[in-house]
Amino acid sequence: MGATRIFLVLLTFICLDCGGAHAEKRVALVIGNSAYKSAPRLANPVNDASLVGGMLKRAGFDQVDIKLDLNAAEMRRALRDFGARTREADVAVVYYAGHGIELDGVNYLIPTDASLETDSDVLDETLPLDRALFAVEPAKQLRLVILDACRDNPFAKTMKRTMAARSIGRGLAKVEPTSPNTMIAFAAKAGSTASDGDSKNSPFAAALVERLPTPGLDLRKAFGFIRDDVLKNTGYKQEPYVYGSLGGDDVSLVPAKPAVTTGPQANPQDAIRRDYELALQAGNRDAWEAFLQAYPDGFYAGLARAQLKNVAAEEARAATAEKARQAEEAKTRLAAERANKAEQEKAAAAARVAEEKRLAAEKAKQVEEAKAAAAEQRRLQAEAAAAKVLADKQKPAEGEQKVAAIAPPSASARPTMSTEELTKVLQLELHRVGCHPAPADGIWTASSQAALAQYNKYAGTKFDERLLGYDVLDAVKAKQSRVCPLVCDHGFKASGDACVKIACRAGYRVNDDNECAKVQENKPDAARNDASKRDMERKKVESAPAKPQASGQVICNTGGCRRVRPGCRVVQKWGGSAASYQVEECN
Repeated sequence: MGATRIFLVLLTFICLDCGGAHAEKRVALVIGNSAYKSAPRLANPVNDASLVGGMLKRAGFDQVDIKLDLNAAEMRRALRDFGARTREADVAVVYYAGHGIELDGVNYLIPTDASLETDSDVLDETLPLDRALFAVEPAKQLRLVILDACRDNPFAKTMKRTMAARSIGRGLAKVEPTSPNTMIAFAAKAGSTASDGDSKNSPFAAALVERLPTPGLDLRKAFGFIRDDVLKNTGYKQEPYVYGSLGGDDVSLVPAKPAVTTGPQANPQDAIRRDYELALQAGNRDAWEAFLQAYPDGFYAGLARAQLKNVAAEEARAATAEKARQAEEAKTRLAAERANKAEQEKAAAAARVAEEKRLAAEKAKQVEEAKAAAAEQRRLQAEAAAAKVLADKQKPAEGEQKVAAIAPPSASARPTMSTEELTKVLQLELHRVGCHPAPADGIWTASSQAALAQYNKYAGTKFDERLLGYDVLDAVKAKQSRVCPLVCDHGFKASGDACVKIACRAGYRVNDDNECAKVQENKPDAARNDASKRDMERKKVESAPAKPQASGQVICNTGGCRRVRPGCRVVQKWGGSAASYQVEECN
C-alpha cells in the first residue's frame, strides 16, 4: 500500500470514506428562464429546469422549488424565500438555466424582463451571482450552485457602452468561493459559451440528471464524469468546469447502497480501481503519471497510458485551438481597424464634399447678390439720368406726341418728367410686374392702356387707363413681384416666369383645354386632322392683320369674354390664338 499512499498525496481530490454521512435535510431551488421579452426565446431552459427539478425530487430532497420564466422582482423574492429555508438545511442547491452576463469580472443572472440597453442597466435589471451564493450560505454541510447560463448572450451585442474601458466578457467569469464546502459548477469553462443542443434538453442538463443521482457517487467524481459526457457530446467544443472545494469525505446527492459481502475478503483489484477512478476524476497529466508510477503494470496501467495519450491529444488540440483563436482575433481586429479607417476616410470625403458644396453655394449667393446690386445700381443710374434730363428741360419739346393726359404732380417735391419720359418709365415698371409685354417706347397707346387695365384687374386698383400720373407710377413701383399672370400659348404652360412646352406621355396629346388627353385609338387620323386644322386656323388668325370689329361684338381671352365698347374698335392683340390682351382704340 506504500505506492498507493504516494499516489493519494499527489491527487487533489481524496476519497476517504465512500458512502459516508449524507445531509439530513436537503433543499433546492430550480429556476429556468426562456421567455425573454427583449431577446429571442431560449428553447431549453424551461425544459432543463423541469428535468433537473424532477431529478432532485427523485433523489430524495426534502423540498424542491421549480420556478419558470421569472422577472427581476420574482427572482429576488424566490432567492430571499429560499435563503430563509436554508437556515435549517444541511445541503442547499441552486440550479439556474437561462441567460447570464459578465461585466467587469462580475457574473450576473438575467431575468426575463431585462432590456439592458446600456451596460449600466446591468446593475439595475439583473441579479449578481453573489445573490445566489448568499442564499445557499446558511447550509451546514454543502452549498452547491449550478449555472447553465453560459449561452451566447444577445444582450452583450446590442447594449451601448457608457465607458469605453468597461469589459463585457464572452460567457461567465471565473469565480473563487470564499466559503468552505461551496461548489459552483459552470456549463462551460469561464470565458466560453455553452450550447443549447439540438434536442429538448441541453447537453449539460442531460449529463447532470445522468450522473448526479448515482448512489454514493462523490460530487467531484460526478462532475468529472459530467465533463467527459459533455465534451464527447459536443465534439469537444464545450467543457464544463467546477470552482470551489470540498473536504476529504465523499459527498453525494444520493446515499450509497449498503455494501453486500460475498466472500471472506475483498477483491485485491478494488484499491487499484479506486485509485484509477481518482486519477480519472483529476483527468490531468500529473495524476496519470503518478498512477503509472504506483502501478506500472496490469490492466489499469494500460488504461492509464491510453488516458495519458488522450490528455496529450487534448493538450495538442487545445494549443491548436488557442492558436486558431488568437489568429481569428487578430484577423477580426485587423478587419475592424480597416473598416474603421474606411469609415473615417468616407466621413472625411463626405465632409470635404459638403464643404465644397457650402463654398460653392456661398460663391453663387455672392454672385447673385453682386448681380442684384449691379442691376439696382443701373436702375438708380437710369433714374438719375432721367431726372437730370428732366431738370435740364423747362418745358416739353415742340411737336411731342401727347397720347394721354398727365395728371398733376403731387404736392411733394419730385423731378419733373416729360410725357414721353413718364410714359416710358411706367411702361418699364408695368413690364417688370408682367403686365406690359410690348417694348417701352414712351408712347401711351392702346396697348399701354390695356397693360394698365390688366394691372388694375390683378392689383385691385382703379386707375384711369387714359390718364397718367405719378400716383400710378408710385403704385406700380411699390410692387416687388409679378402682378399680372403669365399667359402661354396653346401647348405651353407657365413655369415660374417662363412658358414651357407641355410634354404628354405616349398615347396622349394636348387637347383644346390645354391638358394631356388620351388619343382615341379608333380615330387617330381624325384626331390628327382636327389638331392640324386647329393649328392652321390659329396661325392664320395670328398672321392676319388686326381688323376693326363692330361695336357689340364679343371678344374672348383667358380672362373671360366681353363686348367691344361702343365707339371702339380692336387695333391690337397678343398672347396666342386665344388672346390674353385685346387693345381697343376709341373715338
